[in-house]
Amino acid sequence: MGAFLLAGYLATAHGQAVSVSKCLADFAPADESDVWFSDPVAAARAGERVLGVGFAVEDVPELLVDMRSWHWPAARGLLRVETLPDWHFLGFEPVGFDGGIWHTWGCVGGLVGDVAAATGVRPGGWGLIADEGDARRAAGWLTESGLGDPKVERWFAVKVVDLVPGVNV
Repeated sequence: MGAFLLAGYLATAHGQAVSVSKCLADFAPADESDVWFSDPVAAARAGERVLGVGFAVEDVPELLVDMRSWHWPAARGLLRVETLPDWHFLGFEPVGFDGGIWHTWGCVGGLVGDVAAATGVRPGGWGLIADEGDARRAAGWLTESGLGDPKVERWFAVKVVDLVPGVNV
């Protein structure tokens, strides 16, 4: 696996879907306008489960263009240039940014099936993709296909890790 930069932390309840998208999961607020935490300890106080979210270093320049076009403040997480913590690996999720929120292949109708039919890539546990190469192939196909448009034009493979209380922090 390549290097991943930390986008931030999300706090959610156990039993929630594992996703970076508010379309599929409910997150505890970090403040009155955002659900992204910059500190895992603060995220742990706010929720039962803490997810660390990271993007491949090579994807960050394009990703920041998308995020800045919506004036999204959480772009600061990637600008800190912190490496994603080496926590319990959950998988990769194809996501794209639009209108100030993240969309996932699971929340934009039928894309999981479209990706499987076109590439053979299917979700595993937690609805995530286990292999980075497969996740990048799925994200690339979604971008090229245009099927996420008008919501998402560019897709990325985000890496999701899980904080293990008492072990990681």
